[in-house]
Amino acid sequence: MVAAPTATWSHILTQVADSLDRFVEESSAEIAKLRKNVTEGRALVARGAKLRSQWDDMQKNALPKDSAKAEQDLVTAFDRWGRAGGIELGSIKPQWKRGSSNRYSLLECRVDASGSLNGITRLLYEVEKSPLALRIDSIELTSRDDSGNRLTLGLLVSGLRFTPLEGRR
Repeated sequence: MVAAPTATWSHILTQVADSLDRFVEESSAEIAKLRKNVTEGRALVARGAKLRSQWDDMQKNALPKDSAKAEQDLVTAFDRWGRAGGIELGSIKPQWKRGSSNRYSLLECRVDASGSLNGITRLLYEVEKSPLALRIDSIELTSRDDSGNRLTLGLLVSGLRFTPLEGRR
């Protein structure tokens, strides 16, 4: 009769020990996750001033509220950048897109150009360093000759405007 209670206590202690092991493993995983979150949060706080400055710049340099003026500004900028790089602009096709919220809209612009590698590189540099709130969405580059001296560029750029798209939703 004495053996039965010992076996029961042994079984209970094994279950308690197993439960504690699972608890420690789960807690360790949760602690590691929380430590990672704290590290990421500290990094975000450290970058806070820079992020605010970038956001302020984006708001200052967003496209004008007037859609015709915004299109004109972007086409004029591409014309200027193309001349600076000595490339030929084949077409510039702006098209308005709705933002994911009603706080903004995007001017998506497809640009086809051709020229030397140096000229196309210069155009891309000008787009990137422009104060306008632009994002390069895609770049297609193909060679027009066997030596690769003449290239064709297909560029898709989005410009930010802090005004919703006019018209029906």
